[in-house]
Amino acid sequence: MAATFRSRLVARETLYGAWSVIPSALSVRLLAAAGLDYVVIDLQHGGAAEADLPAMTSAIRLAGATPIARVRHAHTADIGRALDLGCEGVIVPNIDSAAQARQVAGAVRYPPVGYRSVGGVLAGAEPFCLVMAESADAVADLEATLDPDDPVLNRTLQRIWMACAAAGKPVGVHATDGAVARRYRDAGCTLITTAVDATAITRDTAAQFSLARP
Repeated sequence: MAATFRSRLVARETLYGAWSVIPSALSVRLLAAAGLDYVVIDLQHGGAAEADLPAMTSAIRLAGATPIARVRHAHTADIGRALDLGCEGVIVPNIDSAAQARQVAGAVRYPPVGYRSVGGVLAGAEPFCLVMAESADAVADLEATLDPDDPVLNRTLQRIWMACAAAGKPVGVHATDGAVARRYRDAGCTLITTAVDATAITRDTAAQFSLARP
């Protein structure tokens, strides 16, 4: 029996993915077809809405990757809706405490282990929940989001990675390019976003245009 994405995630296998801010089933299918393990549909800051999820998640799945959504809020309804409409897991932003993390984890599980409402036309059988630590309350001494080489941010990242390893939890990170992704992988990250669709289009277009013009 083939391993599920969730089981690979829990086993802390290294998984690579892309981030989608463009609300297009075609574009996410092209991302997934590149051989990625997952594609995240960004409902918080991207252009997609819940109505786009059935087509986009189906396209990702057909291309061989796992569809995930970053939801807008750490709210039970937002989490359940994304799962009901085809996402196999959710990324939940702005988690500031362990109690809040337990709350959103419960939102992906059916009773008696959780409190997710039963339903959904495309609901999967084994969903997962990833939480984002984005504030000083979530990570002590995190003063600002700087570049990966900044000594303050680097110390904070190392603290997060070591804590996750000690707890036996997978740790994810949002890389800006393949070189940074490799460094994060070497540091122990196992869920690594390596591309953003809009950035990839802009970056490649600029690079090709600079080669073409005199």
